[in-house]
Amino acid sequence: STMADQYNAYEEKLTKDSHTKEIDLINRDPKQINEDVVKVDFEDVIAEPDGTHSLDGVWKASYTTFTVSKYWCYRLLSAIFGVPVALLWGFLFAFLSFCHIWAIVPCIHSCLIESQCLSRIYSLCIHTFCDPLFEALGKCFGSIRVALRKEV
Repeated sequence: STMADQYNAYEEKLTKDSHTKEIDLINRDPKQINEDVVKVDFEDVIAEPDGTHSLDGVWKASYTTFTVSKYWCYRLLSAIFGVPVALLWGFLFAFLSFCHIWAIVPCIHSCLIESQCLSRIYSLCIHTFCDPLFEALGKCFGSIRVALRKEV
């Protein structure tokens, strides 16, 4: 088997793996991108300082209401809007990837190639015209000595 065949087989395996990989239903934020943003518990939002306490039953009922309503509201919103929003984000990131791959990177490389060409022309002009002029001026004025004296 040739090296090209091995590469094609490897590429097919990578493509297949990226589309069929199993997702972790336990750890849904493995890269911890939302660790400090949306992790909000009752104690993070509502707190009663010493000397200002509600009835224990009200405090427990408030805790339960907050926790259960946050849990079920999130589940309901994600059930209704999760798939459409995921579709929109998929389109957006596909569009960004397309623009980056097919427009931005080639444009940057084109600019780099052009600037290298201009830089060579600029360097050639400097070395051809300016270097001899400045060397001659340096030799002409190189023997001038300046002495500063302070008179009192």
